[in-house]
Amino acid sequence: MGPVDGVPLTVKDMVPTRGWPTYRGSNLVDDTGPWDVDAPFVARLRESGQVIFGKNTTPEFGWKGVTDSLRHGVTRNPWDPGRTSGGSSGGAAAATALGMGTWSVGTDGGGSVRIPGAFSGVVALKPTYGQVPIYPASPYGTLSHIGPMARSVTDCALLLDVIARPDPRDWSAMPTHPGSYLDGLDSGVSGTRIAFSPDLGIGRNDAEVEAAVRAAVDVLREQGAQVDEIDLRIADPVGAFHTLWFTGAAKVIDAYGPGARERIDPGLRSAIEEFGDRATAADYLDAVAVRADLGRVMGELHTTYAALLTPTMPIAAFPAGQPAPDGWPSPLWTSWTPYTYPFNMTQQPALTVPCGFTRDGLPIGLQVVAARHDDAAALRVGRAFEQATTWHTQHPPRTR
Repeated sequence: MGPVDGVPLTVKDMVPTRGWPTYRGSNLVDDTGPWDVDAPFVARLRESGQVIFGKNTTPEFGWKGVTDSLRHGVTRNPWDPGRTSGGSSGGAAAATALGMGTWSVGTDGGGSVRIPGAFSGVVALKPTYGQVPIYPASPYGTLSHIGPMARSVTDCALLLDVIARPDPRDWSAMPTHPGSYLDGLDSGVSGTRIAFSPDLGIGRNDAEVEAAVRAAVDVLREQGAQVDEIDLRIADPVGAFHTLWFTGAAKVIDAYGPGARERIDPGLRSAIEEFGDRATAADYLDAVAVRADLGRVMGELHTTYAALLTPTMPIAAFPAGQPAPDGWPSPLWTSWTPYTYPFNMTQQPALTVPCGFTRDGLPIGLQVVAARHDDAAALRVGRAFEQATTWHTQHPPRTR
Protein backbone atom coordinates (compact mmCIF):
# COMPACT_ATOMS: atom_id res chain seq x y z
CA MET A 1 0.00 0.00 0.00
CA GLY A 2 1.17 3.50 -0.85
CA PRO A 3 0.86 6.73 1.15
CA VAL A 4 -2.51 7.66 -0.38
CA ASP A 5 -4.15 4.26 -0.81
CA GLY A 6 -7.89 4.45 -0.24
CA VAL A 7 -8.02 8.23 0.09
CA PRO A 8 -11.43 9.46 -1.18
CA LEU A 9 -11.46 12.52 -3.42
CA THR A 10 -13.26 14.36 -6.19
CA VAL A 11 -12.07 15.90 -9.46
CA LYS A 12 -13.22 18.91 -11.44
CA ASP A 13 -15.52 18.16 -14.34
CA MET A 14 -13.22 19.82 -16.87
CA VAL A 15 -11.03 16.77 -17.38
CA PRO A 16 -11.72 13.35 -18.98
CA THR A 17 -12.50 10.62 -16.49
CA ARG A 18 -12.91 7.12 -17.89
CA GLY A 19 -16.40 5.70 -17.43
CA TRP A 20 -17.98 9.02 -16.45
CA PRO A 21 -19.24 11.91 -18.58
CA THR A 22 -17.19 15.09 -18.72
CA TYR A 23 -19.72 17.88 -19.24
CA ARG A 24 -17.43 20.86 -18.61
CA GLY A 25 -20.47 22.67 -17.24
CA SER A 26 -22.02 22.97 -20.71
CA ASN A 27 -25.24 21.94 -22.39
CA LEU A 28 -23.23 21.64 -25.61
CA VAL A 29 -21.81 18.34 -24.35
CA ASP A 30 -24.17 15.40 -24.82
CA ASP A 31 -24.30 12.11 -22.94
CA THR A 32 -23.07 9.79 -25.66
CA GLY A 33 -19.34 9.97 -25.04
CA PRO A 34 -17.33 7.86 -25.55
CA TRP A 35 -15.96 8.30 -22.04
CA ASP A 36 -12.94 6.05 -22.44
CA VAL A 37 -9.96 8.23 -21.55
CA ASP A 38 -8.42 9.34 -18.26
CA ALA A 39 -6.58 12.64 -18.11
CA PRO A 40 -2.98 12.14 -16.93
CA PHE A 41 -3.59 13.16 -13.34
CA VAL A 42 -6.75 11.03 -13.16
CA ALA A 43 -4.72 8.02 -14.27
CA ARG A 44 -2.15 8.79 -11.56
CA LEU A 45 -4.90 9.02 -8.94
CA ARG A 46 -6.18 5.58 -9.89
CA GLU A 47 -2.70 4.07 -9.97
CA SER A 48 -2.00 5.37 -6.47
CA GLY A 49 -5.11 3.63 -5.11
CA GLN A 50 -7.22 6.70 -4.42
CA VAL A 51 -11.00 6.47 -4.63
CA ILE A 52 -12.60 8.96 -7.02
CA PHE A 53 -16.23 9.15 -6.00
CA GLY A 54 -17.48 12.22 -7.85
CA LYS A 55 -16.86 15.11 -10.20
CA ASN A 56 -17.17 18.77 -9.28
CA THR A 57 -19.09 21.60 -10.86
CA THR A 58 -17.50 24.25 -13.03
CA PRO A 59 -18.80 27.24 -14.98
CA GLU A 60 -19.15 26.57 -18.68
CA PHE A 61 -15.74 25.45 -19.96
CA GLY A 62 -14.18 26.97 -16.84
CA TRP A 63 -14.42 30.45 -18.31
CA LYS A 64 -15.01 32.63 -15.23
CA GLY A 65 -14.29 33.14 -11.53
CA VAL A 66 -17.65 32.04 -10.13
CA THR A 67 -19.15 28.58 -10.42
CA ASP A 68 -22.58 28.71 -12.01
CA SER A 69 -23.70 27.27 -15.30
CA LEU A 70 -26.79 26.69 -17.37
CA ARG A 71 -26.22 22.97 -16.93
CA HIS A 72 -25.71 22.68 -13.18
CA GLY A 73 -26.95 25.93 -11.63
CA VAL A 74 -25.19 27.81 -8.83
CA THR A 75 -22.48 26.36 -6.56
CA ARG A 76 -22.58 28.07 -3.18
CA ASN A 77 -20.08 28.83 -0.44
CA PRO A 78 -19.90 26.37 2.50
CA TRP A 79 -19.37 29.24 4.96
CA ASP A 80 -22.46 31.12 3.77
CA PRO A 81 -24.74 29.53 1.13
CA GLY A 82 -25.84 33.01 0.12
CA ARG A 83 -22.32 33.67 -1.20
CA THR A 84 -20.39 32.35 -4.17
CA SER A 85 -17.81 29.60 -3.77
CA GLY A 86 -15.65 31.31 -6.38
CA GLY A 87 -14.47 29.56 -9.51
CA SER A 88 -13.87 28.04 -11.78
CA SER A 89 -12.94 25.18 -9.43
CA GLY A 90 -15.74 26.22 -7.09
CA GLY A 91 -17.19 22.75 -6.80
CA ALA A 92 -13.80 21.36 -5.85
CA ALA A 93 -13.25 24.05 -3.20
CA ALA A 94 -16.72 23.60 -1.71
CA ALA A 95 -16.34 19.82 -1.58
CA THR A 96 -12.95 20.09 0.10
CA ALA A 97 -14.14 22.65 2.65
CA LEU A 98 -17.14 20.48 3.51
CA GLY A 99 -15.04 17.34 3.94
CA MET A 100 -16.59 15.60 0.90
CA GLY A 101 -13.38 13.65 0.47
CA THR A 102 -9.94 14.46 1.76
CA TRP A 103 -8.97 16.73 -1.13
CA SER A 104 -9.67 17.53 -4.76
CA VAL A 105 -7.94 18.43 -8.01
CA GLY A 106 -8.86 21.50 -10.05
CA THR A 107 -7.68 23.48 -13.03
CA ASP A 108 -6.37 27.04 -12.96
CA GLY A 109 -6.14 29.23 -16.05
CA GLY A 110 -6.51 32.63 -14.38
CA GLY A 111 -6.97 31.85 -10.69
CA SER A 112 -9.38 28.95 -10.81
CA VAL A 113 -8.04 27.00 -7.84
CA ARG A 114 -6.88 30.06 -5.89
CA ILE A 115 -10.05 32.18 -6.19
CA PRO A 116 -12.35 29.49 -4.74
CA GLY A 117 -9.59 28.39 -2.37
CA ALA A 118 -9.54 31.88 -0.84
CA PHE A 119 -13.34 32.28 -0.88
CA SER A 120 -13.95 28.82 0.61
CA GLY A 121 -11.15 28.67 3.16
CA VAL A 122 -9.00 25.87 1.72
CA VAL A 123 -5.40 25.53 0.56
CA ALA A 124 -4.87 25.45 -3.20
CA LEU A 125 -1.76 25.44 -5.37
CA LYS A 126 -1.31 26.42 -9.00
CA PRO A 127 1.98 24.63 -9.72
CA THR A 128 4.55 25.75 -12.24
CA TYR A 129 3.18 25.21 -15.74
CA GLY A 130 4.02 21.72 -16.96
CA GLN A 131 4.62 20.32 -13.49
CA VAL A 132 1.37 18.36 -13.78
CA PRO A 133 0.88 16.94 -17.29
CA ILE A 134 -2.25 17.97 -19.20
CA TYR A 135 -4.13 15.98 -21.84
CA PRO A 136 -6.06 16.86 -23.89
CA ALA A 137 -4.31 20.20 -24.31
CA SER A 138 -6.27 23.11 -22.88
CA PRO A 139 -7.87 25.51 -25.37
CA TYR A 140 -6.48 28.24 -23.14
CA GLY A 141 -2.99 27.04 -24.00
CA THR A 142 -0.16 27.49 -21.55
CA LEU A 143 -2.26 29.64 -19.22
CA SER A 144 -3.94 26.52 -17.85
CA HIS A 145 -2.49 24.53 -14.94
CA ILE A 146 -3.65 21.52 -12.90
CA GLY A 147 -3.49 21.95 -9.13
CA PRO A 148 -4.22 20.25 -5.80
CA MET A 149 -6.76 21.57 -3.31
CA ALA A 150 -6.77 20.42 0.32
CA ARG A 151 -7.22 21.48 3.92
CA SER A 152 -3.50 21.79 4.60
CA VAL A 153 -0.28 22.64 2.80
CA THR A 154 1.09 19.22 3.74
CA ASP A 155 -1.80 17.49 2.02
CA CYS A 156 -1.33 19.71 -1.04
CA ALA A 157 2.32 18.67 -1.21
CA LEU A 158 1.44 14.99 -0.86
CA LEU A 159 -1.22 15.18 -3.56
CA LEU A 160 1.19 17.05 -5.84
CA ASP A 161 3.65 14.16 -5.44
CA VAL A 162 1.00 11.89 -6.92
CA ILE A 163 -0.26 13.98 -9.83
CA ALA A 164 3.07 15.52 -10.90
CA ARG A 165 4.23 12.30 -12.53
CA PRO A 166 5.11 12.03 -16.22
CA ASP A 167 2.71 11.24 -19.02
CA PRO A 168 3.83 10.86 -22.65
CA ARG A 169 0.71 12.56 -24.00
CA ASP A 170 1.81 16.04 -22.83
CA TRP A 171 4.66 17.27 -25.01
CA SER A 172 5.15 20.37 -22.82
CA ALA A 173 5.37 18.59 -19.46
CA MET A 174 8.39 19.20 -17.26
CA PRO A 175 10.72 16.47 -15.99
CA THR A 176 9.49 14.81 -12.83
CA HIS A 177 10.45 16.63 -9.64
CA PRO A 178 13.25 14.72 -7.89
CA GLY A 179 12.29 13.43 -4.50
CA SER A 180 9.11 14.48 -2.72
CA TYR A 181 7.49 17.85 -2.16
CA LEU A 182 7.33 16.83 1.47
CA ASP A 183 11.13 17.00 1.67
CA GLY A 184 12.10 20.13 3.60
CA LEU A 185 8.49 21.24 3.85
CA ASP A 186 8.73 21.82 7.60
CA SER A 187 12.15 23.50 7.55
CA GLY A 188 10.71 26.95 8.16
CA VAL A 189 11.55 30.37 6.76
CA SER A 190 14.20 31.69 9.12
CA GLY A 191 16.53 33.90 7.10
CA THR A 192 14.42 33.62 3.94
CA ARG A 193 14.03 36.87 1.97
CA ILE A 194 10.40 37.45 1.02
CA ALA A 195 8.75 40.37 -0.77
CA PHE A 196 5.29 41.69 0.08
CA SER A 197 3.17 43.68 -2.34
CA PRO A 198 -0.28 44.56 -0.99
CA ASP A 199 -1.73 45.39 -4.41
CA LEU A 200 0.82 44.74 -7.25
CA GLY A 201 0.14 48.35 -8.19
CA ILE A 202 -3.08 47.29 -9.94
CA GLY A 203 -5.57 46.38 -7.19
CA ARG A 204 -7.38 47.85 -4.22
CA ASN A 205 -8.27 45.80 -1.16
CA ASP A 206 -11.21 45.66 1.16
CA ALA A 207 -10.05 46.91 4.57
CA GLU A 208 -10.63 43.58 6.30
CA VAL A 209 -8.64 41.73 3.64
CA GLU A 210 -5.79 44.23 3.91
CA ALA A 211 -5.66 43.86 7.70
CA ALA A 212 -5.71 40.07 7.64
CA VAL A 213 -2.98 39.83 5.01
CA ARG A 214 -0.73 42.32 6.82
CA ALA A 215 -1.18 40.31 10.01
CA ALA A 216 -0.17 37.18 8.08
CA VAL A 217 2.96 38.95 6.85
CA ASP A 218 3.84 39.78 10.45
CA VAL A 219 3.47 36.10 11.38
CA LEU A 220 6.11 35.15 8.81
CA ARG A 221 8.39 37.89 10.14
CA GLU A 222 7.96 36.37 13.60
CA GLN A 223 9.04 33.03 12.13
CA GLY A 224 12.34 34.60 11.13
CA ALA A 225 11.68 35.58 7.52
CA GLN A 226 13.02 38.88 6.23
CA VAL A 227 9.91 40.36 4.65
CA ASP A 228 10.25 43.59 2.69
CA GLU A 229 7.20 45.53 1.59
CA ILE A 230 8.04 46.58 -1.95
CA ASP A 231 6.51 49.04 -4.38
CA LEU A 232 5.93 46.51 -7.14
CA ARG A 233 3.98 48.28 -9.82
CA ILE A 234 3.52 45.90 -12.70
CA ALA A 235 1.80 46.96 -15.90
CA ASP A 236 -1.61 45.33 -15.66
CA PRO A 237 -1.58 42.54 -18.27
CA VAL A 238 -5.37 42.19 -18.31
CA GLY A 239 -5.76 43.28 -21.96
CA ALA A 240 -3.21 40.73 -23.11
CA PHE A 241 -4.82 38.12 -20.87
CA HIS A 242 -8.23 38.78 -22.43
CA THR A 243 -6.79 38.25 -25.91
CA LEU A 244 -5.20 34.94 -24.96
CA TRP A 245 -8.14 33.74 -22.88
CA PHE A 246 -11.07 34.60 -25.10
CA THR A 247 -9.53 33.57 -28.40
CA GLY A 248 -9.18 30.16 -26.74
CA ALA A 249 -12.78 30.29 -25.54
CA ALA A 250 -14.00 31.16 -29.05
CA LYS A 251 -12.16 28.14 -30.43
CA VAL A 252 -13.85 25.88 -27.87
CA ILE A 253 -17.37 27.04 -28.63
CA ASP A 254 -17.02 27.21 -32.41
CA ALA A 255 -15.94 23.55 -32.45
CA TYR A 256 -19.54 22.66 -31.57
CA GLY A 257 -20.77 24.01 -34.88
CA PRO A 258 -23.34 26.55 -36.07
CA GLY A 259 -25.73 27.78 -33.42
CA ALA A 260 -23.48 26.82 -30.50
CA ARG A 261 -23.03 30.40 -29.30
CA GLU A 262 -26.80 30.83 -28.92
CA ARG A 263 -26.82 27.97 -26.38
CA ILE A 264 -24.05 29.09 -24.01
CA ASP A 265 -23.70 31.34 -20.97
CA PRO A 266 -24.62 34.84 -22.24
CA GLY A 267 -21.63 36.33 -20.39
CA LEU A 268 -19.26 33.97 -22.17
CA ARG A 269 -20.80 34.78 -25.53
CA SER A 270 -20.49 38.51 -24.89
CA ALA A 271 -16.84 38.24 -23.84
CA ILE A 272 -15.97 36.13 -26.88
CA GLU A 273 -17.56 38.69 -29.17
CA GLU A 274 -15.77 41.58 -27.45
CA PHE A 275 -12.31 40.11 -26.95
CA GLY A 276 -12.02 36.89 -28.95
CA ASP A 277 -13.60 37.71 -32.30
CA ARG A 278 -11.87 41.06 -32.65
CA ALA A 279 -8.34 39.79 -31.97
CA THR A 280 -5.96 39.49 -34.91
CA ALA A 281 -2.83 37.38 -35.19
CA ALA A 282 -0.84 40.56 -34.50
CA ASP A 283 -2.89 41.16 -31.36
CA TYR A 284 -2.15 37.65 -30.21
CA LEU A 285 1.59 38.10 -30.73
CA ASP A 286 1.44 41.44 -28.90
CA ALA A 287 -0.21 39.63 -25.98
CA VAL A 288 2.56 37.03 -25.98
CA ALA A 289 5.11 39.87 -25.83
CA VAL A 290 3.33 41.42 -22.83
CA ARG A 291 3.43 38.03 -21.16
CA ALA A 292 7.15 37.63 -21.83
CA ASP A 293 7.93 41.03 -20.35
CA LEU A 294 5.95 40.31 -17.21
CA GLY A 295 7.82 37.04 -16.90
CA ARG A 296 11.09 38.97 -17.09
CA VAL A 297 9.99 41.35 -14.31
CA MET A 298 9.05 38.49 -12.03
CA GLY A 299 12.15 36.51 -12.89
CA GLU A 300 14.32 39.44 -11.86
CA LEU A 301 12.34 39.87 -8.63
CA HIS A 302 13.09 36.29 -7.66
CA THR A 303 16.82 36.76 -7.99
CA THR A 304 16.46 38.67 -4.71
CA TYR A 305 13.40 37.16 -3.09
CA ALA A 306 12.44 33.51 -2.62
CA ALA A 307 8.74 34.36 -2.60
CA LEU A 308 6.26 37.17 -3.11
CA LEU A 309 3.27 37.64 -0.81
CA THR A 310 -0.01 39.24 -1.91
CA PRO A 311 -3.66 38.93 -0.97
CA THR A 312 -5.16 36.09 -2.97
CA MET A 313 -8.29 38.15 -3.49
CA PRO A 314 -8.95 41.83 -2.75
CA ILE A 315 -12.43 41.00 -1.47
CA ALA A 316 -14.28 38.22 0.32
CA ALA A 317 -16.98 36.12 -1.31
CA PHE A 318 -19.89 38.13 -2.71
CA PRO A 319 -23.53 37.05 -3.28
CA ALA A 320 -24.01 33.82 -5.21
CA GLY A 321 -25.54 33.81 -8.66
CA GLN A 322 -23.98 37.04 -9.92
CA PRO A 323 -20.76 37.62 -11.89
CA ALA A 324 -19.29 40.39 -9.74
CA PRO A 325 -19.81 42.14 -6.39
CA ASP A 326 -22.72 44.54 -6.05
CA GLY A 327 -21.92 47.94 -7.52
CA TRP A 328 -18.72 46.73 -9.16
CA PRO A 329 -17.66 48.78 -12.20
CA SER A 330 -17.40 45.73 -14.46
CA PRO A 331 -19.16 42.36 -14.51
CA LEU A 332 -16.13 40.63 -16.06
CA TRP A 333 -14.40 38.29 -13.64
CA THR A 334 -10.91 39.66 -14.30
CA SER A 335 -12.01 43.01 -12.86
CA TRP A 336 -12.08 41.58 -9.33
CA THR A 337 -9.21 39.05 -9.54
CA PRO A 338 -6.15 41.29 -10.07
CA TYR A 339 -3.75 39.10 -8.09
CA THR A 340 -4.35 35.74 -9.74
CA TYR A 341 -4.30 35.95 -13.55
CA PRO A 342 -0.88 37.70 -13.76
CA PHE A 343 0.80 34.55 -12.47
CA ASN A 344 -0.87 32.39 -15.09
CA MET A 345 0.76 34.72 -17.59
CA THR A 346 4.16 34.06 -15.97
CA GLN A 347 3.54 30.33 -15.26
CA GLN A 348 4.82 30.68 -11.69
CA PRO A 349 3.72 28.51 -8.78
CA ALA A 350 1.16 30.34 -6.62
CA LEU A 351 -0.35 29.04 -3.41
CA THR A 352 -3.30 30.32 -1.39
CA VAL A 353 -3.56 29.59 2.34
CA PRO A 354 -6.34 30.69 4.73
CA CYS A 355 -5.24 33.67 6.81
CA GLY A 356 -8.35 35.00 8.54
CA PHE A 357 -12.05 35.81 8.37
CA THR A 358 -14.15 38.89 7.84
CA ARG A 359 -16.59 40.06 10.51
CA ASP A 360 -19.25 38.16 8.55
CA GLY A 361 -17.29 34.92 8.95
CA LEU A 362 -16.03 34.71 5.34
CA PRO A 363 -12.53 33.31 4.67
CA ILE A 364 -9.59 35.44 3.52
CA GLY A 365 -6.57 34.05 1.65
CA LEU A 366 -2.85 34.87 1.56
CA GLN A 367 -1.12 34.19 -1.77
CA VAL A 368 2.47 32.93 -1.88
CA VAL A 369 4.15 33.18 -5.29
CA ALA A 370 7.57 31.65 -6.05
CA ALA A 371 9.92 31.51 -9.00
CA ARG A 372 9.13 29.16 -11.88
CA HIS A 373 10.17 25.59 -11.04
CA ASP A 374 10.46 26.41 -7.32
CA ASP A 375 7.10 25.08 -6.19
CA ALA A 376 8.82 23.78 -3.07
CA ALA A 377 9.54 27.36 -1.94
CA ALA A 378 5.88 28.39 -2.19
CA LEU A 379 4.84 25.30 -0.25
CA ARG A 380 7.52 25.84 2.41
CA VAL A 381 6.49 29.45 3.04
CA GLY A 382 2.83 28.48 3.16
CA ARG A 383 3.60 25.65 5.56
CA ALA A 384 5.59 27.94 7.86
CA PHE A 385 2.59 30.26 8.10
CA GLU A 386 0.27 27.31 8.64
CA GLN A 387 2.43 25.91 11.45
CA ALA A 388 2.17 29.22 13.33
CA THR A 389 -1.61 29.69 12.92
CA THR A 390 -4.88 27.77 13.10
CA TRP A 391 -6.87 29.33 10.26
CA HIS A 392 -6.60 26.19 8.13
CA THR A 393 -8.11 24.08 10.94
CA GLN A 394 -11.39 26.03 10.90
CA HIS A 395 -14.32 24.34 9.19
CA PRO A 396 -17.68 25.61 7.93
CA PRO A 397 -20.42 25.47 10.58
CA ARG A 398 -22.27 22.61 8.91
CA THR A 399 -19.20 20.32 9.19
CA ARG A 400 -18.54 20.87 12.89
